[in-house]
Amino acid sequence: MELTRLRGFRDVIGAEAQAMAIVEEKARTLMRRYNIGEIRTPVLESVQLFQRTSGETSDIVEKQIYAFADRDEAETIVALRPEGTASVVRAYIDAGFDRSDPEQRFFYTGPIFRRERPQKGRYRQHFQFGVEIFGRADAACDAELLILLDDLRGELGLKFSFEINSIGDSNCRPKFREAVLNFGLAHEAELCDDCKRRLRQNPLRLLDCKIDAALVESAPRSIDYLCDPCRAHYDSVKRLIGAAGVEFAENPRLVRGLDYYSRTTFEVTSADLGAQSTVAGGGRYDGFVEMLGGAPVAGIGFGIGIDRVALALQAANRVEMLTPDATIIALGEAALAHAVVLARRLRSENVSAELLSPERKLKALLGRASRVGARFAIIVGENELQRGVVQLRDLKHSRQTEVAEADLVPTIAAGATD
Repeated sequence: MELTRLRGFRDVIGAEAQAMAIVEEKARTLMRRYNIGEIRTPVLESVQLFQRTSGETSDIVEKQIYAFADRDEAETIVALRPEGTASVVRAYIDAGFDRSDPEQRFFYTGPIFRRERPQKGRYRQHFQFGVEIFGRADAACDAELLILLDDLRGELGLKFSFEINSIGDSNCRPKFREAVLNFGLAHEAELCDDCKRRLRQNPLRLLDCKIDAALVESAPRSIDYLCDPCRAHYDSVKRLIGAAGVEFAENPRLVRGLDYYSRTTFEVTSADLGAQSTVAGGGRYDGFVEMLGGAPVAGIGFGIGIDRVALALQAANRVEMLTPDATIIALGEAALAHAVVLARRLRSENVSAELLSPERKLKALLGRASRVGARFAIIVGENELQRGVVQLRDLKHSRQTEVAEADLVPTIAAGATD
């Protein structure tokens, strides 16, 4: 029996793994600057959490969720998390923050599972980095998250496009929903099967349909139905991100795919990714905490597709492969013990070093040093050990010099810049 990975799943190796690590590291650095703390939630949750929050007509619940019966007495139906926000909201309520200390700022990172049709940039297990902020209903908070995303774009050296919209709140959204429903009913014969089936239950999903995109161009626009407070909130978001230098476009069809959004919604895309161009998205969900049994606390957040941003980094040639500053070659048993100590000292002084196997000949070891991309090979034999020196071979310029161990780190640092 040949064991291979499951369809839609993949192993992340080499340049792609390095690119994903870069995205996570840059994002984590920004979290410290923005004073956003980490939260870690389980991968496995009750399926009802996602049925209740994503919406019964969402693609996640209807087609994509991985759910199965647990082996407990109740045979609880559990699910691999298909998105990150619901778990964070549940954890926020479980911890009692909604009543004791509502204003909280969290980020999370980890795998998300959706049984989608596999294609480049869309996998059944993908990785997401997300931010959720609770207890802030003001437009400045919406703007801050968009600025954060633009800061991440800048840190990564990528070009992203920002689209924003407002879909109103519980006061004005019902009129917009009714207008979309009437539009859908008037064009029902032209709709795809999915939109026909869920039109009466959730007409706004029509605006999110890729199949009926041409028809949707003439559908009602949410911004034409905003109440005065929602319009003022939306105008303030646009003014603040504009003042911060974030370039954006308004997209009146942007409603996002989950049922819990309200007011501000946004998506971030990359022109380097073809059809699967969305790299981040999110919005405001002021009724979400209350929906799950918590206090009426405002919330807003976004999720970043780490896999897709990593692909954008690779497409922009902004991924440097992991290479050591030096490899260490020990010739003989006495030299090997010293080389182990030397390698540890170099690493403590921020020199990346790989200790090569002592069981091969020098020529093979120098070949290995070149293959891993090392700039230098440090050769230690019994003669060098007795004299407190090493042979430092510059693999870029094919030259070798004898260097005192005390001068090794500054010599490597100086040579790495030429």
